[in-house]
Amino acid sequence: MDFDNVGLLAGDSRGIVTRVLVALDITSEVIREAAELGAQLIVSHHPLLFSAKSVTDGTIVGSKLLALLSDGISAICMHTNLDAAAGGVNDALAAALGLRNIAPIEPPPAYGRVGELAAPTELGGFLAFLKGALKSNGLRYHDAGRAVSRVAVVGGSGGDYLQKALDAGCDTLVTSDIKYDVFLDARELGINLIDADHFCTENTVVPVLRDRLAAAFPGVECSVSGRHGQTARFFV
Repeated sequence: MDFDNVGLLAGDSRGIVTRVLVALDITSEVIREAAELGAQLIVSHHPLLFSAKSVTDGTIVGSKLLALLSDGISAICMHTNLDAAAGGVNDALAAALGLRNIAPIEPPPAYGRVGELAAPTELGGFLAFLKGALKSNGLRYHDAGRAVSRVAVVGGSGGDYLQKALDAGCDTLVTSDIKYDVFLDARELGINLIDADHFCTENTVVPVLRDRLAAAFPGVECSVSGRHGQTARFFV
């Protein structure tokens, strides 16, 4: 999308790569992990920067860029292109939920997918399954009193897709970063709505990326970050 910033965002394009670390975000901890592994490249989903006007140790972004460059680590980021791509974020999310007959929620390029469970499931059972499948430490949800059968998924912030999910015949929308008014709309419209956390709904693509890279470059060691995880916690 026009606002986005993707591709090689830091590093020397002529550099030789023998080890790659794949992570959803390029955090300071991920950079340290890559350095300890001897990786020359981090591949992430979320962009390292959007509109930085300077690179100094006075900002979080600047500090991370300085750390990358001082350790000789490059950064390639794929964001909305990976959201929309076949086999990308939303297909990985749909696969993690065990959905069948997966299709775009609207004509491509689209950021959401629609699919069906093997059999209708009560919402409580689906929530328990979803929490485990996405390794989430908690879920926010609205129960519309409907069994879960036809599900729309939008990795990341997808509250704007509520009406599209309903128009696609879905009884349930799984996404994240849902605002208060969207929960109110879900109650009025009679659709199950689940906020499964931004990290958890998108991190499903990270092992997919690792496998694709390993297959394309058999001489390169590709690994998934073992330190980056869900940031938000739930106090109950």
